[in-house]
Parts: sequence; C-alpha cells; structure tokens
Amino acid sequence: MKKIGFIDLFIDEWHANNYPAWIKESKFGKNFELALAWEAANNGKRTLAQWCSDFHVTPARSLEEVVEKCDAVCVLAPSTPEVHEELAAKALESGKPLYIDKPFTSSLASARRIFEKARKHGTPLMSSSALRYGNELIAVRDNEFKTIRPDFVATTGGGGSFQEYGIHQIEMIVSLLGTGATRIMQNVNPSRNTMWIDYPDDRRATVTYSPQFGFTLSAVSREKSVQLFTMSNIFPNLIDEILQFFDTGVSPIDPAETIEITGILEAGIKGLKTPLEWVKIG
Repeated sequence: MKKIGFIDLFIDEWHANNYPAWIKESKFGKNFELALAWEAANNGKRTLAQWCSDFHVTPARSLEEVVEKCDAVCVLAPSTPEVHEELAAKALESGKPLYIDKPFTSSLASARRIFEKARKHGTPLMSSSALRYGNELIAVRDNEFKTIRPDFVATTGGGGSFQEYGIHQIEMIVSLLGTGATRIMQNVNPSRNTMWIDYPDDRRATVTYSPQFGFTLSAVSREKSVQLFTMSNIFPNLIDEILQFFDTGVSPIDPAETIEITGILEAGIKGLKTPLEWVKIG
C-alpha cells in the first residue's frame, strides 16, 4: 500500500477530519493508507497526538519526516492558502505526488513559483476545488461541452466569505471556459456581490456570491445551453481523482488552469475594495 502524509497548519480542521474516511471509502482506497500527519501549530482543539490517535495515524516529528516516509503528500490548510507555499516547500523538492488543497495559494506570483519549483524537481502537482467534480458538471464536460466550449457561464455560490469560497465558482467556470481571462469587475452590495470575468474573445462569465446561496451553474453556447441546480458527490469524486493522481503521478488538471484560477480569485478579492472598476488579472 502507498503511504499518504498530511501536512496542515492546524490538523483538527474540517478537511483533515473528513478526508481519512473518504480515502478509505474510495474505490481506490485499498491501495492507500493515511500513514503520517503533522501540523505547524495548534488551534486550541485536538493536539496532533490526539488527532492521530483518533484516526489511527502516526504523528510525525517534523514536516520533513512526512515527506521522507510517505509516497504522496497532501498539504491541507484550506482556510489559509497564504501558508501553502511554505508548507509545501519540502514536498515540492521530493519528486513525489503532491496535492495542495484549495485555494491553491493566495497570489498569482506564488502560484507561478510553486509550479516552477515542482517542474524543476520533477514533482507531480495537483490542486482543485471539489466543485470541479460534481456529478452534474462532469456530465456536462463529457457531453454537451465535450467538443465545443460555452460562450458564457454564470454561477452562484455561498460559504463563509468570497475570499475563501469564491474559488469554488471560479473553478467551475475555468473547467468549462478554459484560460485567457484578462480582467474582472465586482458589483458589491450588503447582501451579495457579483463579479464579471472578461476575456479578449467572445467568452464571459459571472460569479455571484451570497452566504445563503447554493452552488449552481448555467452555461450557454450558440448550439447548446445547460442549467445545473445541484452539485452532487463532489468530495468522493475529488478523492478518487486525488488517489488516481497519487497512483499515476499525472494530474487531471492543466497547471495553466490552476494558475489562472488563482489569478482570478486574487483579482476578485482586490476588486471588492474597488467596486465597478475593472481589475487586471496578473
């Protein structure tokens, strides 16, 4: 069995607490074991020792031990992408498959540095929002928009803040429209904000965020249109993709997409401070 290691800022958080069961339940789970875990600090919840005891995982003495002893590494810390580059530094030099949780990192410059370091050391790298892998969106990419792309995509979504949860809508959009966005504009009011994403060709997209919204997507081309009001099975599908990546060392996501998603989110966060003004991506 291949050994997976977790590296986190605080290990007692939602993703680290749920990924172990999903790994076991995955159709690829029999080939993997969650072997080691390490946290950079403690957030006043379970200690690393307590968490590892609960999940039958060995507590690592250092970040380096996780990288050394495991076949694949997950850098988590989903609420603090600004620490991802630091937490991933050793794993990026290892040549072992590395998954970095969403949002990938906090800036376009950091995203480019991370991928360049991975390329330099031959380290396979993957990052994604789980919303890329909703059953319904997978079906759309495999059918209606398998050979053509939409011209316009509109999404809605909620969560604690646009800064942390905007990634989900942007991931869905880029998975359909591809790369090439140049600028964004935010329209903000107390109950929601809507962000326009502009491209130099005929493509456009909107991201509408409100804490109460569920995730939806509409996509239109000259030939076809779809509307999705549910995104089911997102985390089991994501875990399947991660484990396949750990097995093959081949990411299912073009690095250019992950880099652009980071750039759009970075610009979108800046745009909240300058509503109704275009903000350049990059």
